[in-house]
Amino acid sequence: MWKVQLFELNYDDRELQAVTEVIRSAWITMGEQTKSFESSFGTFLGNGAHCTAVANGTAALHMALLAAGVGPGDEVIVPSLTFVADINVVRLVGAEPVLVDCTSYDDWNISPEGIAAAITPRTKAVLVVHYGGFACDMDAIRSIVRDKSGGRCIFLIEDAAHAPAADYRGRLCGTIGDIGCFSFFTNKNLSIGEGGMYVTRSQELHEKGRHLRSHGMSSLTLDRYKGRAISYDVVEPGLNYRMDEIRAAIGLVQLQKLPEANRRRGELVARYRSLLADVPRMSVPFLGYGFGEPSYHIFPILLDRTVDRTQIIAGLKENGIQSSIHYPPFQEFTAYRNAGLAATPIALDISKRELTLPLFPTMSFDQVELVCSTLKKLLA
Repeated sequence: MWKVQLFELNYDDRELQAVTEVIRSAWITMGEQTKSFESSFGTFLGNGAHCTAVANGTAALHMALLAAGVGPGDEVIVPSLTFVADINVVRLVGAEPVLVDCTSYDDWNISPEGIAAAITPRTKAVLVVHYGGFACDMDAIRSIVRDKSGGRCIFLIEDAAHAPAADYRGRLCGTIGDIGCFSFFTNKNLSIGEGGMYVTRSQELHEKGRHLRSHGMSSLTLDRYKGRAISYDVVEPGLNYRMDEIRAAIGLVQLQKLPEANRRRGELVARYRSLLADVPRMSVPFLGYGFGEPSYHIFPILLDRTVDRTQIIAGLKENGIQSSIHYPPFQEFTAYRNAGLAATPIALDISKRELTLPLFPTMSFDQVELVCSTLKKLLA
């Protein structure tokens, strides 16, 4: 159907071989492959990162809030331009989400100044998202959280779903705040279908995450299978957010491919920017970005207010090009329409006009040129 899909898997025989070996091992529940994935991901991230592999990115976010002790009566600051998982988990732990707007029409990440204005005595955590793989201004945000805390603990949580291997001034995203949360969903830079990683440099938060992931149990099923334990204790209430061996094995292969895949994404983004530089009735965000090397998760553009986005999406589809929207505004979802969420005018305006064009590491320059030439005709 598509000449250019929004995303294509960067898979080959290595992923197939990894899965085959797991099946032949006769152990597919969380085990040695998962441990290896956690260890390898932690080594890759550096900065003292402890990693806990989980079922998906939302599980990592939920665990982060639970580990931080967020609950009823607390407030959590959340960016207005992000996926609904970030606000859902806040509500699910009984806390109140406080939306903060984007920094500008060039920098779509959460505004540090907006965070400073939103912190109250009830603020328990600040959740930031590195939109599109471009890091937030983490030094500014950490400083604000520290200065506004008044001596109490405000947790800084990174949603790094878009940002595996994204660099911020020499540190990788997901290792800068108190807890980092990664997603390995199908369309992510590191793709295993479903999966995620809970990351922290704190030994206490790491142990908390381990317990939350697997029913609060003191030993795993594999330990009893291998004869390393007979029974188990339950240290605290927990969940079942475990990763399985098949996805962990794929994750190990994808992790090896990640640096080269991100480098290729950067080349494709550079070509996009070059071809779209003088196209009227649209703009490209993050052109002024200077914090480090992004991971280039998606390629978003901002259409002019005179452009009918629905017609552009339909026109691209007629020409065999898939596109998407990142993201619809929270304020218009049925679940949040009457929730009294803060007005965030920049994010709301971007949500109405944003369009995501195809981007994946196996994409060709010819495909980029086809997307751009088609878009130019539609905007003319």
